[in-house]
Amino acid sequence: MTYSIGVDFGTESGRIVILNLDTGEESDSTVVAYSHGVMDDTLYTSGEKLPPDWALQDPSDYIDVLEQGIPEALRKAHVRPEQVIGLGIDFTSCTVLPVKSDGTPLCKLSEFKLRPHAWVKLWKHHAAQPIADKINGVASNLGAPFLSRYGGKISSEWYFPKLIEMYEEDRELYEATDAFVEATDWVVWYLTGMERRNSCTAGYKAMWSEEGGLPGREFFQQINSEFVYPEEKLGTRFYPLGTRAGYLRPELADSLGLPATVAVAVGNVDAHVSVPGLGVNTPGSLVMVVGTSICHLTLTELEVRLPGITGVVKDGILPGLYGYEAGQAAVGDMLAWYVEQAVPAEYHRFAQELGLSIYEYLEQRAVEIQPGSSGLIALDWWNGNRSILGDADLSGVLFGISLTTTPAEIYRALLESIAFGTKRILENFVEHGIPLQELIATGGIAWKSPLLMQIYADVCGLPVRVYDSQEVPARGAALFGAVAAGSEVGGVATISEASERLRPLLQAEYTPVSTVQQAYRRLYAVYRNLYGLLGEQQAGLLHELKDLRREVWSSTPDNV
Repeated sequence: MTYSIGVDFGTESGRIVILNLDTGEESDSTVVAYSHGVMDDTLYTSGEKLPPDWALQDPSDYIDVLEQGIPEALRKAHVRPEQVIGLGIDFTSCTVLPVKSDGTPLCKLSEFKLRPHAWVKLWKHHAAQPIADKINGVASNLGAPFLSRYGGKISSEWYFPKLIEMYEEDRELYEATDAFVEATDWVVWYLTGMERRNSCTAGYKAMWSEEGGLPGREFFQQINSEFVYPEEKLGTRFYPLGTRAGYLRPELADSLGLPATVAVAVGNVDAHVSVPGLGVNTPGSLVMVVGTSICHLTLTELEVRLPGITGVVKDGILPGLYGYEAGQAAVGDMLAWYVEQAVPAEYHRFAQELGLSIYEYLEQRAVEIQPGSSGLIALDWWNGNRSILGDADLSGVLFGISLTTTPAEIYRALLESIAFGTKRILENFVEHGIPLQELIATGGIAWKSPLLMQIYADVCGLPVRVYDSQEVPARGAALFGAVAAGSEVGGVATISEASERLRPLLQAEYTPVSTVQQAYRRLYAVYRNLYGLLGEQQAGLLHELKDLRREVWSSTPDNV
């Protein structure tokens, strides 16, 4: 038996799965929670209050995932170290950090540990929105051809807005930075001692393409006249997915309980590895990776440039195909906010008495509510809108509240808003010539919320399939680890072969209910009108609220 390890670095924790390359069976996941979590209020080293829209992490948490999780996963799975031939990782993206030439994060140096820009900027760090706006304005005015690869807008979540933010706000730190690197590449660097930046994140998050490279220096000078070396912190060489980055460093291999012969694949993105992890290797499916946010991914044989996506990259998901990414910025995060901040204590008590989690209890109550009966509708913009509006300065809205509104009704409205947001994304693909026949959902919520899966089917009018793998990103990362190892040692020659041969079994399928679809058509029409009104025609209303929040924050003495 030969095995490959997949490590999935999420927003709150890392998950390790060991995949049997002979049978396709995966071990139970080993989960290591990040001890420092997300710093979105205070920098823990100094107690400094962070401005609105910041989201930082400590890279030590990622090392803990490897050093605690991998030995524990091997023990639980009863796998001998010598049976492991490959290791792959995936990461939330764009999650980036400044490092020295040897890979040392600047936040781990005493002279920089109190500086917020020295820390990891998580994907949902949105404080660089003004820079993203400027990039979009310059690109639009110049008619820059690269912009259409990203649906017409660059996101504040991406590489250059975050890098230029540091350049403008902490120049000394920028000058001390030898490399500004995706966390997925940094972990691979830590594992192998080799800096090997992957082509996936470069293509989707850093405006790079194999054909055209980066936008020219003249373009960046219009963003900031002094920012003339865009490649300085990014590099110019990017490795295709499935490439072997190297082998485990011997001294690290010992601490992980693995042989130094384990091949390590170049890094990848959590959503993108899920597509081959689910056995999807042809066009026609919309894969939804449902977690704290949602990434929507699909494939075509020919490139289509369409608005409202977050990227189309050749070979970005699977070799020989164009991979498309879209997404919703708040899903699990939005639901977590609701249960932690707004659900009354008696609901928590009822759930505890029944031996249920608060989510399970709310789902039981929400499943009894007929579509439209609450008179509620929500816009799922708790963390801005990623697709199709590409506007991080939008915020969540709940309409139709009355004195009879119940917590379960609000919960169902939030679930419905998630499905409505996906339908808008799906419509955008179809309207621009990319037909889709099914939805494939993965991630913890896909397993934990049958109600949301059924709402998806009823709202979108398509079957929803959930496969028998609770850790699809980690499974997909393990497949790339097997490709990096190579077929000559028991791995796999190509990712397409791995995807086909090791496809997981179907766990559940949800089909649309015609009578329910009728009610959702009416609700969705209201959603579309509100979406256009507050997301496009009158978006300035929500922008004004965000601006006011920033102004009040910056003028508060304790925050300055």
